[in-house]
Parts: sequence; structure tokens; C-alpha cells
Amino acid sequence: MNLDLTGKTAIVCGSTQGIGLASAVELALMGANVTLMARNEESLRQAVETLDTSLNQLHRYIVADFSDNENVKHAIDDYLRLCPDVHILVNNTGGPAGGPVIEAETEQFIKTFQMHLVNYQILAQAVVPAMKKAGFGRIVNIISTSVKQPIVGLGVSNTIRGAVASWSKTLSLELGPFGITSNNVLPGFTKTSRLNAVLDMRSQTQGKSVQEVSDQMEATIPIRRFSEAEEVGAAVAFLCSPAAGSISGVNLPVDGGKTESM
Repeated sequence: MNLDLTGKTAIVCGSTQGIGLASAVELALMGANVTLMARNEESLRQAVETLDTSLNQLHRYIVADFSDNENVKHAIDDYLRLCPDVHILVNNTGGPAGGPVIEAETEQFIKTFQMHLVNYQILAQAVVPAMKKAGFGRIVNIISTSVKQPIVGLGVSNTIRGAVASWSKTLSLELGPFGITSNNVLPGFTKTSRLNAVLDMRSQTQGKSVQEVSDQMEATIPIRRFSEAEEVGAAVAFLCSPAAGSISGVNLPVDGGKTESM
């Protein structure tokens, strides 16, 4: 199986912690030059130091604030002037605050749409020309199982994640002839700061301890445990590999079997 990414360059968003960092670590182990993208420069510096360099990879970072579309555009344009050849784009952005969709303010939808879909569009437009030139490209979006089965209490997130999934499917149709794939990885309950926030929210709304809520949630997962960030990162990295060249336009759940749809 060809998992070799030697000579390939990957940009991984939201990559100073959690699933983003786990994905970057796996890509580096497969030989890729990895560029981390996030807003906190000190965290980026520390994260870059954790990436494997045994194959003489060169790792970098981009400081960008995903709450500001213009900032993201300027950041990626500046980067590409120095490093124009990008083969892999991993889109990953933290989700919005929870709550029922009927109670969400209009501004919440606009802000989340801009942070996720608009930024992903900006980044894809910036890097796809180099992918076309190389005849090789991988776009992987880390979203949520909510695109298959909405998650109660995450109304705005469910809505925007679904939009990203549709955007990615459309990209797969348009870019396939150029050797570029576009796929979505759908994490279930994964041990990250996002899960901690969900546990806290449910603890407050249900009047139960965090441990009680955690135990109840794990009991709904067929493998009876939360996923590790590294397990999701491994799925992301595989979809970026040459071996996954015929996989495009899919939504891949990494959720321990919890999603009850095909």
C-alpha cells in the first residue's frame, strides 16, 4: 500500500491541538512537509516542534485568525508567494457554541458560515491551481457525524457542517479530472477540548455530573469508548495518501459505529 507522502506539502488548519494536530503528526510520519495554520503563534511554534523530521521534512506554520476572512486570505497569499506548491489541504475549524437551532441568532449562522465554509473556499481557491499543476491534490474536511445524523443541541453546527459536506461533494465532481480528491472525515465523540465543552453543556442542562453524562454517552457507542484524536488523524492521513486516489466525495465517519445510517 502506497502511503508515502515524501515531497508533498500539506497545510493543516486548526492544528495546534486535538484532531488537527493529530492529523498533522500522521502526515509528517508519512513523509509530508507540514504547514500548521492557526491563530496562536506560540502554540504553533510548539506544535511544529512535535512533528517528525526523520525524512528531512521541512515544517512551517501560518498565523491566521479564522474569525476574519480577509486575514485568512492575506495569510495564505503571503505563504504561497514563498511556498507555492501545496498538495494537501486539511480544513479543520472549531465548532460554534451549542444550543437549539430555533433559538439561534441570525448572526451565529453568518459567523459560523464565514469561519467554516467561506474560509475553506478561500483556501481551496488559493491552493487548487498548484494541485492541478502537480496532477495530485487532496482536500480533506474534518466536520462531524451530524451531516448524517443531526446532533441534538448543536443546531448551528449541524446546519453549517451540512453545507460544508455539500460543498466538498461538489468539489469532488469538479476537481476529479485533475487528480484532486475531496473528502470529509466525520469524527464522533472524540477526546478533545470540544468534547469537554459538550460534556459540560449536557451536565448543566441535564443536572447530572460530567462523569455520569460521559458514561451515558459512551454507552451509546458500539465500541463503548470515545475515539482518540490519533484515530481520526489516521483516517485523515490515509485519505491524503496515494493509496486513496480513488476515494473521493465521501463522508467517512470515525465514530466507533455510533452513526445509525449507512
